[in-house]
Amino acid sequence: MRRLLRYPVRLVPVGFLVAILLGTGLLMLPQAAVEHEYTPFTTALFTATSAVSVTGMSVVDTHTYWNGFGLVLITVLTQVGGLGILTGAALVILLVARQLGLRNRLLVQAETTEYGIGNVRALLLRIAVIALVCEAVITLVLAGRLWLTYDYPLGRALWYGLFHAVQAFNNGGFSLYPDSLIRFARDAWICLPVAAGTIVGGLGFPAIFDAARTWRRPSRWGVATKLTVWGSLALLVVGFAGLLATEWANTRTVGSYGWSGKVLAVATQSAVLRTGGFQMINMAELDEESYPLLIALMFIGGGSASTAGGIKVGTFFLLAFVIWAQLRGEPDVTVGSRRVAGASQRQGLTVALLSVALVVAGTTVLIGLAEDVRDYRVLFEVVSAFSTTGVTAGLAAHLNDAGQFVLIALMYVGRVGPLTLGSAIALNTRRRLYRYPEEQPIVS
Repeated sequence: MRRLLRYPVRLVPVGFLVAILLGTGLLMLPQAAVEHEYTPFTTALFTATSAVSVTGMSVVDTHTYWNGFGLVLITVLTQVGGLGILTGAALVILLVARQLGLRNRLLVQAETTEYGIGNVRALLLRIAVIALVCEAVITLVLAGRLWLTYDYPLGRALWYGLFHAVQAFNNGGFSLYPDSLIRFARDAWICLPVAAGTIVGGLGFPAIFDAARTWRRPSRWGVATKLTVWGSLALLVVGFAGLLATEWANTRTVGSYGWSGKVLAVATQSAVLRTGGFQMINMAELDEESYPLLIALMFIGGGSASTAGGIKVGTFFLLAFVIWAQLRGEPDVTVGSRRVAGASQRQGLTVALLSVALVVAGTTVLIGLAEDVRDYRVLFEVVSAFSTTGVTAGLAAHLNDAGQFVLIALMYVGRVGPLTLGSAIALNTRRRLYRYPEEQPIVS
């Protein structure tokens, strides 16, 4: 207990577990379901885990299974999960900074600028303000569109706007429509606010604060901000171009749309795919050529200290720079005019390899549990759960309880694992007073 209190960040998994169990108990109540019957434990646990981990994956039809109380509860759990992740990540950075030596503390302070080591209240306030302002703006735009164009009553339009705004910013992905948001795939007033909210929530507060502070001079951004912002932009372009090319003629998805509809639907889907769980395109009807690209994008995920999952954009591109330096025979890994510390390289490699191991293990187990399913959909579902993306190819709802428990575990580990692992690695960093003789093993 003393060790836990010394490093409170290690209580993060416990806090998320308590929220999940509390949400499960409330969702099991008859008052939460349309039929006013007790919800099975597995269904309630799956939904609560998906909400708190801001995944958005579901094994029931959200719009028909849960009543008003259940939907409000899902909204609250998503908001708690999203803000909990952001504030938890902020406190982790502050805690890690306090536990490191002076040199490393100054490095952390340089990355987080004035929002860094000591100003906890201002940091958390800015996080809350960004979240609430973004959600309010998205709510108003969506509600206005539903009210003025689709003739929704004002109260219903506001509720639908608020629900999807919370899901968008927190990268949740639950929807009140049976087809997610496919019916709005060619409506820019719906697609663009959802995509914008998902992108902002998926960047992470360190990148947002740093970029906003020096937006006129991107060259002064920190390494983490450069990797996150420019990496996210590159992935958006790659995802858009790749998905548009593979699905252009697929009449089951966007093939029957006009060129403008295809561009809007694919652009929005590529924006929300890595982090959010909304579907602008029916994932169960994709051409097989699309799955590898989408799996890779989901696995990478969003920015560090954000509501997004995955191994993180910064980690992926940091490892890309490591590979590039090695191929060129460079002694140091540099990003811009900064040399990347060896500890950061090892941390990125650790997170990536452990994530690959978890995905492989989850896929292997799920293949054994899924009946007559041996295609990309199993890997797609596993990566979607682990990366807390939440898009589904239709497999999750047809799994038995054992298969659903596998996805539940992946969602939980995928949400709290990288945060806890990263902080634990940083907190356990220590300097030895001696070094062993160096030897270079054969690598081939």
